[in-house]
This record gives sequence, structure tokens and C-alpha cells, in this order.
Amino acid sequence: MIHNSYPLQLEGSQPYARLVTYIQDYTDALAVQKRPLVLLCPGGGYGRTSDREAESLALQFLAMGYHAAVLRYSCAPSRYPTALLELAESIRLIRENAERWHVSLEKLVIQGCSAGGHLAACYCMFWKQGWIRERIGLSEEDHKLLRPAGMLLCYPVITAGEFAHRGSFENLIGCSGTADERRELLQLLSLENQVNEDVPPAFIWHTFTDQSVPVENSLLLVGALRRAGISTEFHMYPRGDHGLALATPLTQTADGRCVQEECAGWIHLAHTWLENLPTVRP
Repeated sequence: MIHNSYPLQLEGSQPYARLVTYIQDYTDALAVQKRPLVLLCPGGGYGRTSDREAESLALQFLAMGYHAAVLRYSCAPSRYPTALLELAESIRLIRENAERWHVSLEKLVIQGCSAGGHLAACYCMFWKQGWIRERIGLSEEDHKLLRPAGMLLCYPVITAGEFAHRGSFENLIGCSGTADERRELLQLLSLENQVNEDVPPAFIWHTFTDQSVPVENSLLLVGALRRAGISTEFHMYPRGDHGLALATPLTQTADGRCVQEECAGWIHLAHTWLENLPTVRP
């Protein structure tokens, strides 16, 4: 396995920003020549990246036969768009090493939990915009190198409106600029307003009783994806705290929370969705 840590130092990055890879070894003894890759963005309200939503999830995708990578993106006091650019740089790094790592670029999926779900979805909304390509040094001809094949969102932060998780947006944009400038930025980052034809297929799950990030975040996004004709699989579970991760004892919190048996099946449903994800040609 290529288990390595690659520093990500862009303008505004924190010293800890890095991409951690879990690349399965290639062998000609197996029929499998290339594997899909799931790039994980842990949650944490843009104030940290949760350990519970990082390696434990990555190992589940490894067991499915995929490569995995975890993005430890810059959080507050770093501001938008630092984390977004680090995600774009991670995609470029993966694509540059795809041949050596035997990555199937046609199935490169961005996964995110909570605020990491906002980051993942933000990338999947904005990946084609020229300013992102320019900021990480890609030419106009290379913009397709940034294209994701799908987004897999777990109880994501989506809206900056009525049902917003305010702490995430406060960490993401800070308090600089005028009130009008902050309002405009919040409108931009309220992702139910940013769905477009270049957004990839989505798998989303949430719980009805989430008290931190209301399920309306996912419902607003699902409605926007439906109106845009973007293929979407959505699961709403009747019970469960925020931040369930795998919802099993493997990712249980130190104080005994975040085990919800009926939600633990999401990872198996996601596996089926990943296996049936349409192939995207780079």
C-alpha cells in the first residue's frame, strides 16, 4: 500500500494541510488493473477535520476494493476558498499519479461529512470555473482534469439560509468585509442555489432528528438536483445524532454517542451506488 502524506501549501493554507493516501498495491496476479478512488473530506464545522470521519471511513472503501485518500484541509482561521483550492490541488495530484497508482480516473468520487460535505459539494458545483483552474496552475485545455465522477455526502452542510449551520459559515468566511460582501458570499456558498449541468451524480444521506445540521440542508439540495436532472440517491433515516460517521461502535464517540444501528447500512448502499456509477471520460 502507498500510505503517504502529501503537504498542500497554497496561499492561506495551514501548516497541517495535507492529502493522506491509501493506495492499494498493484499486482499482475489480479485481474483488477485499476481501481476507483474515493477522496474523503471529514467534517468539523470548518474548525477542524474529524478523526472519526477520516481513516475509519477510508478503510471501509479499501475493503470494497477502492483506493482512498483523506484530505486534511485548512480550517479557520483560513477562509474560503483555501480549502476548496486544496481539494482541487488534491484532484490534480491524484490525476498526475494515476498511472503509477493504478487509479481509474473515470470513477473518482468526492466524499464529505457535514462541513466536509459542504466542501465536497462546493467543489462539485464549481470545479469547471476558470478561476479554480488558474489558481492551481492548470491551462484551459486541462480543465477536464478537475472533473469528479460523483459526490457522496453524509449529513452535509448545504444552505446558508434559514436552516444553516451558522458556525460552519462563520468559520468559512470570517467577519471581514462589508455586510453586503458577506451576504453576497453567503449566497454564493448556499449550494442549493449553485446546482448546474456539470454537477456529477450524487448519493446523500441524513437523519430526520439531526439537531446540528437540519435535514432541510439535504432536502434543499435534493430538490435542486432533481430540478436540474442530476441523478441522485437520497436516504433519510428517522433517528440519529449529527456526525454519525459509520454509525457503528467503530466510530463511536468517547462519550458513547453516534451509534445508530438502522443508519449503519448507509455504507453498503453507497457501495451499490458506487458500483453502478456511470463512467465519466476524462
